[in-house]
Amino acid sequence: MHRRLIFLDIDGTLTEPGSNTPPASAQEAIRRARAAGHQVFLCSGRNYGMLSPLLPYGFDGVISSAGGCIQYGGQRIYDCPMTPEQQEKALSVLEEHGVFRTAESFSRSYADPGFKKFLLEKAGKNSEFLRWREQLEQDLGIRSMSEYQGEPIYKIVFMAPHAASLQGPRKALEDAFQFCLQEPDALGIIHGELINRKFNKGAAIERLCRYLQVPLADTVAFGDSMNDLEMIQTAGLGVAMGNACQSLRKAARAVCPPVQKDGLYRAFAQYGFLD
Repeated sequence: MHRRLIFLDIDGTLTEPGSNTPPASAQEAIRRARAAGHQVFLCSGRNYGMLSPLLPYGFDGVISSAGGCIQYGGQRIYDCPMTPEQQEKALSVLEEHGVFRTAESFSRSYADPGFKKFLLEKAGKNSEFLRWREQLEQDLGIRSMSEYQGEPIYKIVFMAPHAASLQGPRKALEDAFQFCLQEPDALGIIHGELINRKFNKGAAIERLCRYLQVPLADTVAFGDSMNDLEMIQTAGLGVAMGNACQSLRKAARAVCPPVQKDGLYRAFAQYGFLD
């Protein structure tokens, strides 16, 4: 059997959203797949600092910041933060149009201080979305934008009160950046990621395959949201989680059970990655 390169998104794929603890079944799947000779990689929109709590579970390499940084064998084999000019323009344009920003450097993340107030007004204090965001900030160390010290930024997560808020930013920034929008939630909040057009998760898989001299046909990718689309389309086998958004499930070659129902373990077993 071919040895595979297996790429795993984190939130909603390897773990429940916002969590840093994979289910025991996923931990076992990773351990057995690596013991069988496959290589397993994190491939996440999170920056390195936000995904680092997952590293003790055992991975052969890391793709972070939606493809902006690739690490293998203790080295950064690809590293592409925004230029200072891109960074200044993106942050200022989003702010001017009332779009809330979370700026992600290599190891830290900084959120606009008005973000929580916006969610309280939009969703109310009992919102599940608000509770998830508060837990995310606590567990992953998201700081206030007032603490930002000017280090290079790889990616910006944004949230807008309505679609019209993004019209100006898209006109000003879309030549250099992809606006990766998530499917609208029940609250009608528009949120997504501003990703440099020089990279995405799919391009990162291609770069790593060239570095390792492994054909793309021997790659497998698991994801659940729209920032996983290029990864799912690029890999030899792209698998959407059962909890994935509808658009991603349609784009994937296969769908496995949700993360809450041992989806990774069951998929690894189905495709023969465990022995």
